[in-house]
Amino acid sequence: MENASKALLMAAGVLIGMLVISLAVYLFISFGSTSAEIHKQNEEQQIAQFNSQFVSYEEKRCTIYDVVTVANLATENNIYYELNKPTEGKDNYISVEIQDASSAEITTVRQGNNIEGNSDETVDYNKIIQQDIQQMKIIIDTDNEKKKVLREYTIEASISPTTQRVYKVVCALKQTKNQ
Repeated sequence: MENASKALLMAAGVLIGMLVISLAVYLFISFGSTSAEIHKQNEEQQIAQFNSQFVSYEEKRCTIYDVVTVANLATENNIYYELNKPTEGKDNYISVEIQDASSAEITTVRQGNNIEGNSDETVDYNKIIQQDIQQMKIIIDTDNEKKKVLREYTIEASISPTTQRVYKVVCALKQTKNQ
């Protein structure tokens, strides 16, 4: 009888040991998948936060100063990732383009309408701003007074289906009646 009770105790010990090991494996797998989900959510949040720097300009009335700010953000990104040329959204390079540049001099400064810089080149944003200021439009306000205002741009950010990040920002000069 003593041997039978010892055998039962041993069997119970093995069973409890198996239950503890099974519980540990279950918790390890459960916490591992939870950790992966949290990591994925953090990545998505970082990408959304990064994209919001560019997308936030899409609904605003933008001037050349906003265009230069977007170009500086793109330049900082391109320098950080040490990228030199556009890849159409296959890596983290961000291209900034201005459409409808009205002066040949601006086109030259903007390297063929692209105004983002990288580690090999510098863009003279002050020259771009000065040229835009020289082309300010004149409007007549409600008091029949003439005022000069900066030209407005629409900014549109394109998001890559590959990286889910902004890869191209197009700044287009708004066409108004007074231009």
